[in-house]
Amino acid sequence: MQHQQQTSNHKHRKMNPQKVVISENLTEALTAAVAECEHDRTFLLVDETTERCCLPLVSDMSCIRGARTVVIGATDTHKTLDSLSHVWEALGEGGATRHSLLINIGGGMVTDLGGFAASTFKRGINYINIPTTLLAMVDASVGGKTGINFRGLKNEIGVFSNASTVILDTAFLKTLDAANICSGYAEMLKHGLISNEKMWAELVNFDLTQPDLEQLRTMVADSVAVKQRIVTEDPLEQGIRKALNLGHTIGHAFESFSLQSSLSPLTSHHSPLLHGYAVAYGLIGELYLSTVKTGFPSDKMHQTVSFIKEHYGKMTVTCDDYPTLLELMTHDKKNVAGTINFTLLGGIGDIRINQTATKEDIYEALDFYREC
Repeated sequence: MQHQQQTSNHKHRKMNPQKVVISENLTEALTAAVAECEHDRTFLLVDETTERCCLPLVSDMSCIRGARTVVIGATDTHKTLDSLSHVWEALGEGGATRHSLLINIGGGMVTDLGGFAASTFKRGINYINIPTTLLAMVDASVGGKTGINFRGLKNEIGVFSNASTVILDTAFLKTLDAANICSGYAEMLKHGLISNEKMWAELVNFDLTQPDLEQLRTMVADSVAVKQRIVTEDPLEQGIRKALNLGHTIGHAFESFSLQSSLSPLTSHHSPLLHGYAVAYGLIGELYLSTVKTGFPSDKMHQTVSFIKEHYGKMTVTCDDYPTLLELMTHDKKNVAGTINFTLLGGIGDIRINQTATKEDIYEALDFYREC
């Protein structure tokens, strides 16, 4: 059985519609998705991890017989212009035309970079996303955001461009370690916070140490429905889609900081954060700002923060790091005229977009993150 949800076109700038299929039969879902795309040649994009763990689940399917496989390095450190160029070169060398099809099989790094490669090669070819991580299923692969990191900044270069089809099959979750389950779950927690109290309560009471994958499948469908509803209303982030940025202003700063630190011989004590961990840490700071500035209930803030502390630990930052983190926040794409822009909450489901905070407010939120 497959459940389908459809996005719509924006009234000002047109985006191709996107079909999201929650699949219980990957062969049937991919066969149908490929058949719906006119194509002369097919290419599969994987990273080194999904080549080993996930490609075997689809490689024998007749609908992709003869497809050329393109492999890039794994992890967000390879979400770069060099990797993008490698994909473009592989498409060109493989004889790809404007009528070819790219199938991205992997986590958010693969679907983001692959979507951007497809959207720009010969001014755009069709692509299908098969997300293989929880994070990609509930966030990266749905909604049409594509891109790469550039000059140490997260998703600095990219375009809005929908996949023809996104196929969500939770069978891939069996290939994930605990850290990657937690990473994706942070985005689900965000979806609960911006949706309703029932959804939030289920999320903060779920046993993430021994996840029930059948229950998680239902929760994934609910989480994707939240994102689909919002991106259908606002595909190009003119308004309410900014709700999805809860936790991301501070979170992206943490993520970029960890990436920069991991590449510097002077600060090699930091490893690159998984995206969901950065979002979880960002949620701590932004729920604190919500409590102080927009009246978010402190008991629900503390309950959410306790859940994050229990499952995500903490990245060590000091007061000396605050200016760097603040500078990274000034590069956030939500900002207007240099003013740092937050999405905050007045309560669960009570979304307050386009909120601002002073340097002192932000430092106070970072203090709370360090001390909580």
